[in-house]
Amino acid sequence: MTRSSFDTEGLTDEIRIDHESAIHLAATAARDRALRCGLPGSMPDQAAVLASELAGNLDKHAVDGTVYVQPFRLGTGVEIVAVDRGPGIGDLDRAMADGYTTATGSLGAGLGAVRRIATEFTIRTRAGFGTLVCARLSPPGKPPSRRWDTGSVCLPAKSERHCGDACAVAETGDALTGLVVDGLGHGVAAAEAARSALRSFHTAPDRPLDDILTSLHRSLRHTRGAAAGVLRLRPDRAEYCGVGNIRAVAFSGGDVLHRLAGQPGIVGWNIPTPRVRTLSLPPGTAFALHSDGIESRWSHSPSTFLLRLPPPLLAAALAHGHRRTRDDATVLTVRAM
Repeated sequence: MTRSSFDTEGLTDEIRIDHESAIHLAATAARDRALRCGLPGSMPDQAAVLASELAGNLDKHAVDGTVYVQPFRLGTGVEIVAVDRGPGIGDLDRAMADGYTTATGSLGAGLGAVRRIATEFTIRTRAGFGTLVCARLSPPGKPPSRRWDTGSVCLPAKSERHCGDACAVAETGDALTGLVVDGLGHGVAAAEAARSALRSFHTAPDRPLDDILTSLHRSLRHTRGAAAGVLRLRPDRAEYCGVGNIRAVAFSGGDVLHRLAGQPGIVGWNIPTPRVRTLSLPPGTAFALHSDGIESRWSHSPSTFLLRLPPPLLAAALAHGHRRTRDDATVLTVRAM
């Protein structure tokens, strides 16, 4: 069985919480995204509450805070992630209690309300690193996959309205298959190349990886071309096939196991015969795939705290701390549950 997720509005909304009015911007973005994701009834308002509470915490307590809002890559619903470089939370159990607040005049519901409202709630915090929170909201009867955990951030360059990067995931039998693509250059033409690659991928994401890359190459012949990396993850092994500047990093137990780069070439213009690499993996191995809008040096000496973050928090941490703002930037993180 093949079950995939394809969202034509798959870009991430990024709201920097650098002033109090940004709290309203985050709430509005979450409500609008929930509506576009088809969340029923009062759920768009619940999404707005989640974003408002998380953004309010950033405004009151954090440094360099950002809220990311986007659809699930695998499943139905909306995902809201808050990340900062603040002091961390000293007493997390106390902060999670409903009604707890250290700020005069705040709503007082805080993280306790976020955990109660969200379908899924994840938080990590450490002094000197900051706090990361992910709140997911999905409609009744449509929970996210319990076999795989995924995270992503997909952002255009600061000067661009259109993003030449894209990513996608699909459950393919007993595996999870993921794609990251980086259209050449920036703007509308790069975005068209990336969307063509997504359409090709979703026609049959369960094909062998070299066949997927060959099909991408054919579908991008009338575009400016792209770099692309395709990963197939199983609990005990993975396969990777890529062309161009997409990087793949495998890590487990706080250590980097593999760093993979694509073969030289441009998908849609000139590629070598695609080569698939197969890796044996210990249980719990996670992968990060990213375009060159994320600095590759993040994997050279990463902290154990960073590598042990759950996939949605890791994707946000990499985008927040290692992004090149002058380039489109995409990171996709995956792990078997």
